[in-house]
Amino acid sequence: MKRLSLFILIFSIAFAMFFIGPALLSRQVGAYPLMEIGDVFDIFTPLILMPLYWLLFRLDANKVPSLKENLLFLLLVAFWVEGQGMHLSANSIGHLLKDMTGSDIYNLSNFYDEILSHYLWHFGLIGLSALIIYRQWRNPFTEGQAVLWLLILAGIIHGFTLFVTVIEGGTTSLVVPFVIMVTLLGLIWGWKRFSQQPLLLFFFITCLVATLLFAGWAIYWHGLPEFSEVGIID
Repeated sequence: MKRLSLFILIFSIAFAMFFIGPALLSRQVGAYPLMEIGDVFDIFTPLILMPLYWLLFRLDANKVPSLKENLLFLLLVAFWVEGQGMHLSANSIGHLLKDMTGSDIYNLSNFYDEILSHYLWHFGLIGLSALIIYRQWRNPFTEGQAVLWLLILAGIIHGFTLFVTVIEGGTTSLVVPFVIMVTLLGLIWGWKRFSQQPLLLFFFITCLVATLLFAGWAIYWHGLPEFSEVGIID
């Protein structure tokens, strides 16, 4: 479980890099200036994160997923990758349509970029999280001990990243109920399982942190507006 604890931290850092990083890399690509460096970086998002999700889902060689679990994992990956790919392309094209606000092509691109892609992507995200929690719940470890500080740090990083992603993604109606339910699951039934279920503890801390951030944001702004809507980012 010590190795899994470290791997969970690696997953949370990689997740943060690939979800937040592209927005910070707005310089144009020298060889092809129609694209931004963030667009190129984002191409690698599913190529890196999907194998990491698979390793979390698999748990270890002695806890082989069933056929139904494997099929569900593939379906959720399809939602995740379809949404991410749609967002990448529509968002990249949208950078070139700022002078066409209100046109049909702008509205269609914005729909793919800001609505459909986000809901497909984030449905896959919470679906994979729920499936991993389910797998861990059904398959507790009986030997070894997790490294608590690694799981706490990983949960804080992942919870903050999830909060940022969902607020700016505008999918609070989809994700906020999920993080509240996982938080309640951990508070009510999870305490006796945390020592044998590091992934359950990780997602509990993630959702607890995200829930507190959502609550603070809602209280401060009297709702859950996107960062761009309150002028924090362009």
